[in-house]
Amino acid sequence: MVRRIDVSGAGGARLAAWEYADPPKLWSSSRPEHRGAPEPPSPGVLLLHGLMGRASHWAGTARWLAERHRAVALDQRGHGQSDKPPQGPYTRDAYVDDAEAALVQLGLAPAVLIGHSMGALTAWQLAARRPDLVSGLIICDMKASPLGAASQREWADWFKAWPLPFATLADVRKWFGEDDPWVERPNPARGDFYAEVMTESDDGWRPVFAHDQMLVSRETWVYDAHWEELAQVQCPALVVRGLDGELGRAEAQEMVRVLPRGEYAEVPDAGHLVHYDRPEGWRAAVEPFLDGVLTS
Repeated sequence: MVRRIDVSGAGGARLAAWEYADPPKLWSSSRPEHRGAPEPPSPGVLLLHGLMGRASHWAGTARWLAERHRAVALDQRGHGQSDKPPQGPYTRDAYVDDAEAALVQLGLAPAVLIGHSMGALTAWQLAARRPDLVSGLIICDMKASPLGAASQREWADWFKAWPLPFATLADVRKWFGEDDPWVERPNPARGDFYAEVMTESDDGWRPVFAHDQMLVSRETWVYDAHWEELAQVQCPALVVRGLDGELGRAEAQEMVRVLPRGEYAEVPDAGHLVHYDRPEGWRAAVEPFLDGVLTS
């Protein structure tokens, strides 16, 4: 079961949060030892997608988390079913403020933050700013080093290469899974990932986000290093990378060293979309860490 909860983000932006609300299985009123006792609070988890992502990309992770914990995935501003204000702001502060508002308004804190790519950066920046709200952190395939101007130009050129509009969702899946020049080998999961961020319009299928807003959002972090904020994270933290992802092993292990309570995991045969294209490997990598943090 999933339900939508609206959250008021920075500047009054309306954000869509999605709670996977099946009752945790660790506690049951039918058990003799629990009969007559109040249900204990369920440890909270907030899931933050990356640039161009949406909350539904976390559905698989959220469903197994919801067996024992309260799991909520957030559509961040400019994404999914959340507001996409034409003038933004799409700054780092806005994204971090939104995540903080979600934790407080949803009553999740202190929570574990799980972030992918840009969402991971938001997660560790919030953990550094508000340690009282964060009990644990999982960073999935996000660099702490700057990506630079060349990277931003490459993204702008890539957006221009999208053959919009797509006639069908099958065309979306084929282009992003096979024909996209950024695809080194066929990847059906990548095609499925992008199919989830498309919506049907009068002339075909287009993304639910605006390319210019994505570039503005990305511009606020690609030129900077983020090591200082990483070093300020005081809670237990796990850095996860796919072996074929964007975060290299050497940098990932340096991030673990910089984190005061850092740990490391990697997922074989996974690319950048670790949690999406290798869900079983992802779960095996992160569940032991989550069990330790959420049950301690």
